[in-house]
Amino acid sequence: MTNGKTYREKLKLVDREKLYSPADALALLPKTTRAKFDESVDLAVKLGVDTVKNPSVRGTVALPAGSGKARRVAVITRPDRVKEAEEAGAVAAGGADMIEKIKGGFLGFDVLIASPDMMPEVGKLGKILGTKGLMPNPKSGTVTPEIGKAVREFQGGKVEFKMDKGGVVHLGIGKASFKPEALHQNLTAVLSALNHVKPSGLKGAYIKSITLSSTMGPGIKVDPGQALDEVH
Repeated sequence: MTNGKTYREKLKLVDREKLYSPADALALLPKTTRAKFDESVDLAVKLGVDTVKNPSVRGTVALPAGSGKARRVAVITRPDRVKEAEEAGAVAAGGADMIEKIKGGFLGFDVLIASPDMMPEVGKLGKILGTKGLMPNPKSGTVTPEIGKAVREFQGGKVEFKMDKGGVVHLGIGKASFKPEALHQNLTAVLSALNHVKPSGLKGAYIKSITLSSTMGPGIKVDPGQALDEVH
């Protein structure tokens, strides 16, 4: 519970009026964890985007230090490319048989990659995959002819991000057990990726606020100016 005694004690460690430098925020973050498991490090970035004019700000980013999560990748492709997907590490791969398997309720994966030639058939799975956020999309790098490469990238720390209806991008950037330097690398990579998908013609501040938190800990506000100064 967020109002428990332990949470209140952790909350005292954070100056809620302060904008921390990225380094200071990431040094403080491990002290705010309170679970017995290795908590995730969550990033929330509020964008200065008109969500009506620009309803979709999305993309992918390869986290240099990895995500800390084992990601199960499935593939829908032509039969002659199934072996390529499996050798790259896909937990499941197939063509029409894979589509039927998903129709039957199989969702044992975190990422679904499809080759472009299979998308007309994959589109028929929209009602199943769309609600789970698993529908392959070229913008997220999950519709690609480079099947083996995509499987390896998503297993190695490549993650998708997408702005929600409130104009916020939520993304896990690692685990609390990561060294602060590793989390710092991941944070900078995400901000750089967000800059690359900035809507054209946008006026005013694009990245309005940045907050870091552990799964069970309080939010730590990061100075957007300092964070963006580190982005190349």
